[in-house]
Amino acid sequence: MSAETALPARPAVPAPLLILAAACLWGLLGIFGKGVQAEGVAPLEVAFWRALLGGALYALHALLTRSRLPRGRDLCITAAFGIAGVSIFYGTYQLAVRAGGASLASVLLYTAPAFVALLGWAFLKEKPGGREWLAIAGTLLGITLISLGGGQGVNVTVPALAFGLTAGFTYSLYYLYGKAFFHRYSTPALLGVALPVGALGLLPFVAPAGFAAKSASAWGGLAGIAVLSTYLAYLLYSAGLRRLNATRASVIASVEPVVAAGLAALLFGERLAALALLGAALVIGAALLLSVEKKVPTRGR
Repeated sequence: MSAETALPARPAVPAPLLILAAACLWGLLGIFGKGVQAEGVAPLEVAFWRALLGGALYALHALLTRSRLPRGRDLCITAAFGIAGVSIFYGTYQLAVRAGGASLASVLLYTAPAFVALLGWAFLKEKPGGREWLAIAGTLLGITLISLGGGQGVNVTVPALAFGLTAGFTYSLYYLYGKAFFHRYSTPALLGVALPVGALGLLPFVAPAGFAAKSASAWGGLAGIAVLSTYLAYLLYSAGLRRLNATRASVIASVEPVVAAGLAALLFGERLAALALLGAALVIGAALLLSVEKKVPTRGR
């Protein structure tokens, strides 16, 4: 075909739209999780199937692209990350959804950047500046207002806060791990190892009855979590991040808790009270403030 008759190249999807799509898919995590739990699937079993099915997709991706897998010491560290960053993170997030609701769990996840600042100070000698301390203070105030505000269909209890904050803390470990490994291995290769290890870590908490037949809607929700909110969300985010700086990507991705709260209100009647909404805004604002100062690592919810 000559140059004159060549078809025009198909325009690429704008990077902000890719990031926005990923954030919306992440916002579905609690919605899918609450729906599957309503079908009788225990929270830790939801986490187990997410890790197992999502890990299988990442492992297949790594196999098809012939990605180099971590070995030796790197493999041991990746396996340890699979327990902390997958078993505990996935498990506590679903427990937070059950204890407090999908909207509360999503907002509390955004405490992760504050934990990143503290972890960077403790382990990487990254001394927090005024911006970091302001964001950490805003996060703490936001959590306090959420605790005092509550809302309709939102259970702000000690277990809900504990599970949500633990999820935020373990999610922050992606920063420490990612800073050491994401530039050395492809993310499908790393998560193709870490997620199956995380599934093994969750296996002892899955009752034998958990492998019994499930309803079609339960399997549909689990598939949605694994395919849409785990595997596809990362692919969209990473594709957008290749053409967009991390700060802008982080700002766009902050729509995630808004999507989660909106759908939770529509589907489950969850509505944060005015004081709690102010607290949620402070938590998300603190996350955005930190994202301007520090490079955001590749994400792997």
